Amino acid sequence: MKNKPPYAIESVDHALHLATLLQQENSLGVAEAAERLGVSRSTAHRLLAMLVYRDFAEQDADRRYRAGPVLRPGDATSAPVSLLRRAALPHLEALVAKQRETANLMVLAGTQALFVASVEGDQVLRVGDRAGRALPAHLASGGKALLAALSPGELAERYADAGDAVDLPRLRRELALVRKRGFALNDGLTEAGLTAVGMAVPAENGAPAAAVSLAMPSARFDRDLLPRWVAALSATTTAIEEALRPQ
Repeated sequence: MKNKPPYAIESVDHALHLATLLQQENSLGVAEAAERLGVSRSTAHRLLAMLVYRDFAEQDADRRYRAGPVLRPGDATSAPVSLLRRAALPHLEALVAKQRETANLMVLAGTQALFVASVEGDQVLRVGDRAGRALPAHLASGGKALLAALSPGELAERYADAGDAVDLPRLRRELALVRKRGFALNDGLTEAGLTAVGMAVPAENGAPAAAVSLAMPSARFDRDLLPRWVAALSATTTAIEEALRPQ
């Protein structure tokens, strides 16, 4: 039997309880969530909005909430996330110091790109911290870089249940271009006004465990600067790969 901690943080408890309800039940409306938690509708709405922001929930067209990508069943990543984060952070910070744009580290889990570390740029207009979020891998730049390293069979297996949501032949063509170039682009696919360049961390054996992206407001994206960003990403991913090697 678990006892409630003596100094429980009520807002955290409500958020976790709500996440559990979303995972266990088909859907919830704001009024239902408020009733289940014993809070006001405004409080329930704020909690749900935060869960949506962190991808624990999604809102349907009928304004009801369902479990988001983080809570849905899927193939868990085999990447040692804590080791990846520890090895990558100094190099992400160095990348941001030189390029002044936000850098992200992500891993692949099923068909989702999970953001496990994020370092924000220092410009006033910048892409915010994405750590803890999950995005469709076939849309995110780092996700596409990781998908491009999969065998045709594994790619087909991951998207076997995607139906019309993902145009697999088109995705295969795009991933072939990613392999040829060595990097992937996300030009407003996951968020309007955001452009990102992604590259997988090199791997000696098998598919890479992680990818790095450099994300910026689309207004600042310049294709003439793309070679510079790609070179910076290449140096960063190589440095991370070296940091992950057994000493």
